[in-house]
Parts: sequence; C-alpha cells; structure tokens
Amino acid sequence: MTEKTPITPRIIHPSEHPITKGMIDDDALWVLRKLNKAGFSSYLVGGGVRDLYIGKRPKDFDISTNARPGQVRKLFPNSRTIGRRFRLVQVFFRKGTVIEISTLRSLSEHDLDGPETVLAPNNTFGTLDEDAQRRDLTINGLFYEIESQTIIDYVGGVADLDHSVIRVIGEPDKRINRDPVRMMRVIRHSARIGFTIESRSWEALSVNSYKLKLCPTSRLRDELLKDIYSGASEQWFRLAVDSEIFVELFALYDGILYSTQPNGDSCLENLSAIFATIDRLNNTAVESGGHRQPSYFLLALILTPWAMNRFELFNKNVKGAQLFQFSKQIREALNLEIGQQLNLKRSIRQEITTLLTYLPALIQHNNNNTWPKWLRKKSYFPKCKLLYHCLQEALEKVPIPESSNSIKQQPAADQLPHHDKKRRKAKHKGRPAFSGVKRGGIFGLKK
Repeated sequence: MTEKTPITPRIIHPSEHPITKGMIDDDALWVLRKLNKAGFSSYLVGGGVRDLYIGKRPKDFDISTNARPGQVRKLFPNSRTIGRRFRLVQVFFRKGTVIEISTLRSLSEHDLDGPETVLAPNNTFGTLDEDAQRRDLTINGLFYEIESQTIIDYVGGVADLDHSVIRVIGEPDKRINRDPVRMMRVIRHSARIGFTIESRSWEALSVNSYKLKLCPTSRLRDELLKDIYSGASEQWFRLAVDSEIFVELFALYDGILYSTQPNGDSCLENLSAIFATIDRLNNTAVESGGHRQPSYFLLALILTPWAMNRFELFNKNVKGAQLFQFSKQIREALNLEIGQQLNLKRSIRQEITTLLTYLPALIQHNNNNTWPKWLRKKSYFPKCKLLYHCLQEALEKVPIPESSNSIKQQPAADQLPHHDKKRRKAKHKGRPAFSGVKRGGIFGLKK
C-alpha cells in the first residue's frame, strides 16, 4: 500500500468559533488536563464538539488521545477497558459521569483504497488526520484542543455545520459498504438536528439500504432503539421511509405502507402519528425525570398498524381456546417476520404478543373509558390500557388520560446501551393534566 500524503487541517481559532472551556464538563476537562500533564495529546472529539458548536448540551464528552489503553489505565485508576474490535477506556466519577477515552485510530480499518470488505477486521492505532478520516460524518470528525482552544478540522466539518449539512466522509458508497450501519447514523443526525443530507450521501443511502442485512442483527436492534428513544423518531421515520431503510428494518411493512387502513388513513399516516406520540411520551418522561416506556411497549405500538392489516386486530372478539390460538398466531408471525431480524429476546417477543393479543378485549369492553372489573384485575390490563390510549392519541388526537399516562415505570434494562440511560434531573414535578376523552368510535372505526 502506497504511503499517503499527510492532510493539512483547517485550524479554527477561538475568535472564529463559539466553543469555550467553560462549556465543557468539569470531569472531561480534568481528564484532558491530566493526559496533557502526563505528556500525551488529548482532544474533545465527535458529537461533543458538534453539539457545542451548534449550541446544544452534549450527552457525552468523548476524548481521543495518542496514549495507548494501558497507559490511560495507569493514569486513571477509576477506569475500565471495554471493547473487542478496539479497546476503549471508561473513566468513572462519583456523580455518575462516565468519560470515554479512545486512542487515535488508523484509517486502515476503513481504508478508502483498500479491498471491498464489510467491517474489515484490522484495527490499528493512528494519527490525528487518520482518526478524523475514519469517522462516519464530517460533522463528527472535529477535534477541540483545550490548551489553544482551537478546533482542528481535517474533513470540512465546520463548513458543513455552518451550512447545516450532513455529509459522509470520503466516498459514500465505499464507506457505507465498509459499515452499512453508517446509513442509520446519517438519517439519525439529520432527524435530530434538522440538517439536510448532502445529495451524494443521500443517493448512497437509497442505493445501498439493502446492505443493512449484512450487519449483525443485535447491532441493528441497538441502533434502532436509539432512534426510537431519540425524541425525534417521527422525522427519523419519514427519512427512513424515503431512503427505504425502514422496510429493511421492519420488513413486515414492505408492501403495506401505502395501503388504506380501517380508519381511512394509510398505514404510513398511522405510523407517522404513532411515532409522533412516541416522541411526546419520551420527551415528557425525560422532562419530568421519569422512566421512559420499555422497548417492548414502543415496539408493540409501532407494530399495531401491521397487526391491523394482518389480523384485523380491532374486529376480534375471541375467548377461551380461540384467544389462545389467536395469541399463538401473533407470536408465530412475530417470530418469523421481526423477532429474528432484530434479534429480539424471547421475553420481549412475548410481551409484544400479550399486548397485541389482549388489546381487542379492551376495545370491545370499553364503555366511556371504563372497563368491567374482571378485565381490570388482569395483570396485563395497565399496559394494554396505556397502549389503547396511546393509539387513541395517535389516531384520534385524544390526549392520554392522567390515570394511564402516570403508570409508574421501572428502568428497562433492554432500552439502550448504558451511556444512553442517564436520566436528566426533573425540571417540573408531576405531569400535565389532560382533558377527558371524547365519545365515539374506536380510532376512527365503527363500534
């Protein structure tokens, strides 16, 4: 392999950018200074620089350094090493902050001129410009150096931030071929911060969406859950549909997205409304300091339009042995059409099955938002009732009653990776009051 010519970075001086040291978390600053004092270079990198530049508070303050993982561990006794393909060091602090430190990586892992290999296994340490080049998007390829307070830009990320553009670093087709999950990150960042996707990057998404099948199913599941819990899932859904990524993740919706459902709207319109309700639920929970709904609940909500088409869900009135057979049909369909594709745990599949199976019972026995005593005693009733009211909010614009919306939640271990589970402090106590539900049909359907 021929030796590459070093890239000259653009240096953005303090007077030319909005980031100051005072905007950086104290623990992250302490880590950066300790690495520098030990003779190593260190930089705030990635999403932390991006968010600070556009005026957002970063969720994480990640750091890159030329120190090797073993050297980092010696500097920080309050740390551990994680990762298989490339080792990272997590430094823990008393107040719960976790600062992740990575050693600068070589471009060789995703060499633009190398063999066409998906997720190439070689993983070596590298230089600052190589580390920038191997990152996914230009806006995530920036470094902030605290001593000079400058931003170091090898990939044109600052210009793209200034022009609100999402752009894949390098040749989009080749970079996506090396790691197809990059496609999910492109639409994620566009949905979250409202940036436009650059034309060549968008075309690469549309052409290569089928390559998501090459990725480990557990990885796709984890990335998908990040988008569902992002608070911007409605916009994500629209981008995922337009790029055909959605039907790659939810193959059971392939062919029925534009079909008309019993309430007169298309499946696409119903799903868009459901994702809007999911965003409201998640944002309300975060703002109030509460727990968000577990993944099985949100997945069941997303799968309801499919169940409407597949099983005529809202017209079912089954009991006894018929109910058991109905539940078995839903479970078998879930196992075949989404359980394996997203590597869902058996317990999650069963929870989704239970919610979809018993939802018709709540619909059939609802009388002005009251249910018979025998139904209210069932263990599945609270969750099914919340699912029912979520659908009412999404499809009929009927606010979720306080009695359903305030169901206490326990932290869901399957929601997100550890660093995404941090809860913000409550800004307001309690929850907003909602008006009563209106009389009439069920989600626009006749009783």
